[in-house]
Amino acid sequence: MKFEEFISGTFRQQYQYKSFQPALINQEWSWGDPRINVLLEKATKAIGELNAFTLIVPDVDLFIRMHIIKEANTSSRIEGTRTEMDEAVLEEEAILPERRDDWREVQNYVNAMNFAIEELKNLPLSLRLLRHTHEILMSGVRGERKTPGEFRHSQNWIGGSSLADAAFIPPHHEDMPNLLSDLEVFWHNENIQVPHLIRCALSHYQFETIHPFLDGNGRIGRLLITLYFVSNNLLSKPSLYLSAHFDKHRGAYYDALTRVRESNDIGHWVRFFLQAVIETSESGKKTFRRILTLRQELDKEIVKLGRRAENARKLIMYLYGTPTVTVHKAMDILGVEYVPANRLIATFVEIGILQEITGYQRNRIFIMRRYIDIFRAENET
Repeated sequence: MKFEEFISGTFRQQYQYKSFQPALINQEWSWGDPRINVLLEKATKAIGELNAFTLIVPDVDLFIRMHIIKEANTSSRIEGTRTEMDEAVLEEEAILPERRDDWREVQNYVNAMNFAIEELKNLPLSLRLLRHTHEILMSGVRGERKTPGEFRHSQNWIGGSSLADAAFIPPHHEDMPNLLSDLEVFWHNENIQVPHLIRCALSHYQFETIHPFLDGNGRIGRLLITLYFVSNNLLSKPSLYLSAHFDKHRGAYYDALTRVRESNDIGHWVRFFLQAVIETSESGKKTFRRILTLRQELDKEIVKLGRRAENARKLIMYLYGTPTVTVHKAMDILGVEYVPANRLIATFVEIGILQEITGYQRNRIFIMRRYIDIFRAENET
């Protein structure tokens, strides 16, 4: 199927409304647009260079944890949550009661992503994996009554307050099994010659068009992109997420998906997707460079601490994975009493590694602001 000849689907009359029935995508794909060739080459190069960083950066899994937290925060924000990065790295008891619902949604996303990445070590990407991931994502938060972990058994819609004024109505639930089966086969079909970046672009469009869950489709659909990259070895670690790009260009993102359904313009969507991979990969490389620079600067500061340098290094390594700490947590990490733990944290505050954020005299929380700001800057680039 050539992109230029693609017919995206048809509208089917249901009771008092029409649902959109997308075309199947498990087939050979080609295109005549040379712009896609150029973007595909650039995107392949960019994601390869980003992946190289994950192979050479020491203790990279600590930094990947922050990538996942940042992605969880950004992807959830697209759906309306208002948790900030500073809040996302805190424990629940440190979150204001009125903001805990949003915080829990972000934490669910982190847990869902970690679960899915771990499962990919032993199992292929599959609908079953997406259902289990969705169950973790939606449990105990808003939307938990909308059958977490199950594909929908009723009609849903996008935009508007009802089917009568919906902006888009996905396929009827009775048509979903065939569509989802086709999508899953497409992920693993070795008999067709389609580059993985193109398959991933088409898969995200198709998943969002099917909208198989009652809630959480946007988050699972964006998570699917990273899972696809990892499962097909484009990434060794889950280091690339497109949510920040989609959020920054939200209007263009939704427009690109809509243009496929309304105008059959799959090429426009693929170009948008490839450009997102290019720009996000470049941003990710800058983030790793900033992390390495910060690490070198902190190592120089720690050397100056003399006998306390060993404990300082232990605490810094903990902070790279979880950039907030209390004195009592430092005691556990270092295996020391209150006074030396408190003194070390005080020293970290003096030299600018930590910042106290509660303003309290007791139960103080310290945050590694310079480190968190690196990931905040990535969202803004």
